[in-house]
Amino acid sequence: MKLDILAIGAHPDDVELGCGATIAKEVANGKKVGIIDLTKGELGTRGTAETRKIEAANAAKILGVDTRINMGFADGFFVNDKEHQLALIKKIRTYKPEIVLCNAIEDRHIDHGKGSKLVSDACFLSGLLKIQTLDEDGGQQTPWRPKFVYHYMQWKNLEPDIVVDVSGFVAIKMKAVLAYETQFYSENSKEPVTPISSKNFTDSVKYRARDLGRLISTEAGEGFNVERHPAVNSLFDLK
Repeated sequence: MKLDILAIGAHPDDVELGCGATIAKEVANGKKVGIIDLTKGELGTRGTAETRKIEAANAAKILGVDTRINMGFADGFFVNDKEHQLALIKKIRTYKPEIVLCNAIEDRHIDHGKGSKLVSDACFLSGLLKIQTLDEDGGQQTPWRPKFVYHYMQWKNLEPDIVVDVSGFVAIKMKAVLAYETQFYSENSKEPVTPISSKNFTDSVKYRARDLGRLISTEAGEGFNVERHPAVNSLFDLK
């Protein structure tokens, strides 16, 4: 399956929180989008790996993506080494995305920065001819390097390099986020309190989108950091 965009997150819910509105907008524009979760989120204080799997599937349906898979890497303990890189390279060469969206370059959770660098390195290595990988049927895969790798924003308010106008798509994003019923604020929840389980955190997802929208004179925005300078043909290409 050839994808236009492959969104990758260290945990189920990272993608929804970081770039859910951008994904919803591109799906509405007819783009083929897939999601890869690196881990099952099994170390999360609230819920279980099983509940996160169900919630991730529900969120994927809300966003309308074409596929979602889980790599099964160890939550909290995966590393950026040859084994993990090759596993991701196989997926990148399978889906051949033009654009990869991935975790924040640095963040509060250690898996976010690790996941960011792992995905970035795998995207580069995936384009090297002498790295040989096989598909699920045992066939030789061809090299593929995505044109762009963009890092979405997470806990920290990093300064974005680009802001995508997501006006009209924040409601879908929030519906996908709240599909993770075990993770976020619920007045009747008996689960332990975590940094992301407060009402303030849920509200912050919306007011960040509104604030980034303010900065680009639109209703809402999602911010990304880039690995290389974006190019335009003309100054008039910029909004």
